[in-house]
Amino acid sequence: MNERYSRQELFEPIGIAGQKKLKKKHVLIVGAGALGAGSAEMLVRAGIGKLTIVDRDYVEWSNLQRQQLYTEKDAEQRIPKAVAAKSRLMLVNSDVEIISHTMDVSVKEMTTLVNGVDLILDASDNFDIRMIINDISQKERIPWIYSACVGSYGLSYTIVPDSTPCLNCLLEAVPMEGLTCDTVGIISPAVQMVLSIQIAEALKILVEDSTQLRKKLISFDLWKNHYSSIDVGKLWDKDCPSCGKNRTYPYLSYSSQLKTAVLCGRDTVQIRPPHPVDRDLGKLSTVLSKLGREVFRNPYLLSFTTSDCRLVVFNDGRVLIHGTKSIDKAKSLYHRYLS
Repeated sequence: MNERYSRQELFEPIGIAGQKKLKKKHVLIVGAGALGAGSAEMLVRAGIGKLTIVDRDYVEWSNLQRQQLYTEKDAEQRIPKAVAAKSRLMLVNSDVEIISHTMDVSVKEMTTLVNGVDLILDASDNFDIRMIINDISQKERIPWIYSACVGSYGLSYTIVPDSTPCLNCLLEAVPMEGLTCDTVGIISPAVQMVLSIQIAEALKILVEDSTQLRKKLISFDLWKNHYSSIDVGKLWDKDCPSCGKNRTYPYLSYSSQLKTAVLCGRDTVQIRPPHPVDRDLGKLSTVLSKLGREVFRNPYLLSFTTSDCRLVVFNDGRVLIHGTKSIDKAKSLYHRYLS
């Protein structure tokens, strides 16, 4: 007899019936960094039926301190996080259907990704994506869990359409900008604390035990020994454009999509073509080599260095330009080498 989930089934709120429900559920994780990697592993070990992981970045050495799915080999070979995560997770539980996408998430992608999804987990690094998740969640009536951590601080909030205030209602109560992992660092216990809260809430939703959901925003600072639980029910705005009576879903409008963006806390600009591009990395490698550029290439991306920046080109046409926060400079480099 397979006892893989026996200890989880002994936990009365889940039991055998809950385990069967888990097997039928589909979770979408947006982002495969520290929170995304940890959430994915917990859900795969718990026996989720289907998991979709989406991330736009690749594994770097600075990730290994807290992003538990990745190895030194992944960093050396600059493997996209979604690819590396799937490879590792398939070794953890081969019974789970795992789908991975190396892509930047915008409105168009989210509209497709949420088909058949029972829960969305936020593991992203910016509010542009979070607000798109928030609106698509309200429009499609899919619950989602907002989480974030930096330094020794973390927070999490579970959003259930028509049952709780949405993130748009909380905009004045939740910090929109500020410190990032790349400016003040992060310790892994803060990640693990957020993961514990987020996945506990996720399991409640997935086994359909909604009465036990925590309807408060949780925040903490492990280093300063601070912990708070905020009742946000009074912040529910009946005129909210995302979840109110006359919904317009403002963050799903085409004008809300950014084609060029400075990545969270990093000296990096991402440039995304207005339309999907199937970039021929082999041909590009040949051209750049003739220009005297030293090129690194794997099946998913190509990178090369100019005098003061490093450009990473993905198969889908996206380019990360490391070493600058100047969008104008990034555009200039993009047009010089890739147009």
